[in-house]
Order: sequence, then C-alpha cells, then structure tokens
Amino acid sequence: MPLDPAINSLGFAKPPSETRVVVAMSGGVDSSVVAAMLAEEGYDVVGVTLQLYDHGAALAKKGACCAGRDIHDARRVAEEMGFPHYVLDYENVFKEAVMDEFADSYLGGATPVPCIRCNERVKFKDLLETAKDLEADCMATGHYIQRMEGAAGPELHCAADPSKDQSYFLFSTTPEQLDYLRFPLGHHASKEETRALARKYGLALADKPDSQDICFVPDGNYASVIEKLRPGAAEPGDIVDTEGHVLGQHNGVIHYTIGQRRGLGIGGLADPLYVVKLDVDKRHVIVGPKEMLTTRTVPVREINWLGDEAFDAVAERHVAVKVRSTKPPVPAILRPLSATTAEVELLTPEEGVSPGQACVFYDTDSSRIFGGGWIWRGY
Repeated sequence: MPLDPAINSLGFAKPPSETRVVVAMSGGVDSSVVAAMLAEEGYDVVGVTLQLYDHGAALAKKGACCAGRDIHDARRVAEEMGFPHYVLDYENVFKEAVMDEFADSYLGGATPVPCIRCNERVKFKDLLETAKDLEADCMATGHYIQRMEGAAGPELHCAADPSKDQSYFLFSTTPEQLDYLRFPLGHHASKEETRALARKYGLALADKPDSQDICFVPDGNYASVIEKLRPGAAEPGDIVDTEGHVLGQHNGVIHYTIGQRRGLGIGGLADPLYVVKLDVDKRHVIVGPKEMLTTRTVPVREINWLGDEAFDAVAERHVAVKVRSTKPPVPAILRPLSATTAEVELLTPEEGVSPGQACVFYDTDSSRIFGGGWIWRGY
C-alpha cells in the first residue's frame, strides 16, 4: 500500500470514488475478485468482457477463458457488486490478430503461444484503448504479476506466488501500457488467498476451476482447430531421420511438436527417437536422438525491452531467461544485435527449444522482468 495517504491504492492522488478503473473480466475467479475488491474500495469500476470467438460453440466448453458461461459469470459479479458491465465483440480482431497467426505458425513448424499475442494485440492494445475511450484512469486485470514504481518509472516484477506467476505471458507489455495497467493480485501469497477473497465478497464462482486450455482450442487438440482454420493442412508425409531415410509415415505435420517422443509409430529401434525438426515444405517430420534437442544459442527477435537503459546500450548482459512457461528461469548471456534482435547464450543447454516460443528476460538479483522476444529459428 502507498505510504502517502493522499495517494489511493491504484496510485492516483484523488479519492477512489473519483478514480475510474476498467477491469478486464474473463469470468474467472481472479478478475472477478479484482473487480469486487476495487468496487468495495469505492472505485468507479467498469467491467468489460471480450467475446473472442464463436459464442455458440463456446457454450458447452469447459476450461476456457472466454466461453459463454464465463461471460454470464462476469455479468453476474457486476450485478452483485453494483457496477456496469459491457461485453464487447472482438471476434474479428481476435481471429486476425491471434488465431490466424497461431495456425500459420504451427503450419510453419513453430510452437506458437497465442495467449501472449492475445495480451499484446487484443487485451493490452484494443481493450486498453477502449478503457481510455471510457475515460478510465487505468485498466486492471487479474493477472498474477506485479507493477512497481522504480527510479525510472513503472517496472514489471514477478508475482509473489511463483507457482502462479504469469510473467512469461506478459513480457511484451510495453512501458506505455505498463504506465496505464494495474495488477492488484500480483502481491498475493497464493491462489487460495484469492479464493478466500471471493468468498468474502460472496461471489458464487469462488471455487470455479482455473482455465487450463487455450481458450479457442478445445481439450488441447491443436490439430483439429488448425484443420478448421486451414482446410487441407493435415496432409500426410514421411517420418525421416536426419540423413533423410524414411522411417515411417505421418498423417500431418500439424500433429507433431519439437521434442515429441510418443506417438511416432516407429518402434523397434535400439534407441528412442524424438522429433527434432519439422519441414513443412517437404511434409517431413524429422527425428533424431535426444541430444539433438539440446540448444545453447537462441536467436530472438521482436524484442520488447523493459530495462532502464536502451536495449543495445551494452554489448552483453547477464540475465536469467525462460524459454518455456513451465520451466524456471536459467542463467544466460544476452547479446543485443540491434534494438529488437539478440542472441541468447544459455549457460546450461536446454532441451526442446522451439521457434515460436517466447524467451523472457529476468534480472538475476531481483524479481524484475526485463521484457523478452520471440525465438525464431530452429536447430
């Protein structure tokens, strides 16, 4: 909490009642608690929920963040807490900015992370502009990440609860966006603390399960979604070794990911083989020994830098990096090649680094996030 009593909990020098905040409400526990908390504190809360894909198809879907039931849940919270709530149809924007790239990246042999693009291109871009159009002082979300005031302005920091930290999905938040955003849950010790708040506010969704899947990918079945977006994408081809020898057949490159071992259908070999590369043009799934998955040097582009000095101001920096959301940060050397490209040297080689994934930069001495970029070439 701010030390200056004249500054409210969102950092503005005026009473909460005179501070308008748009809350991005997914219909889940986290964003609902944020909206209820701010409403109870007396803020001028406006809830906004985005309809991102076909509403009818979503109604029976569990575990997604933007399904029809979730829209209903968000609206119910707004009614219970007494603040206005709007549903905005962003289907076309979402398809063009997120779903189409997801399909094309996957068909290109990459392993895309659409949740990052959604935050970057929809929630923190178009929705943020909508919040400004509504004359809001800021926009709040239920993400588990912290915004702290630093000597050079707002800084992005990991959540207090490492198991809930969402920094990997928010690295592309720009300094300008960070100035306007607020993350009230980032300092909470655990998700159970958030659920306890939901019970305190009397929210019916206090025990609602967390969403697990990408919201437009039912049951994690990427291939079926891509086939709908790109008919004919699942063309059969050969499974080959690194010398080009045919070992078997597959029913579409889109069914495979870098590092995959199971489901190749090429048993009877002395040593297990893993998918090490996808050649979409030749329709080849290329397999090799596990050591071929090990990567030390990672090229990164489209870098969003959140440090205090210019990204390319120094030749190299010692940082920690995440190359996938489920792994902890590892020591690395970050070498800028331009203002938006770099080479990352992993001090301990990692397995399964794939183009299309994010590489997120962390301070080695604090919880601060220095931004990140996109891995763009396979090995």
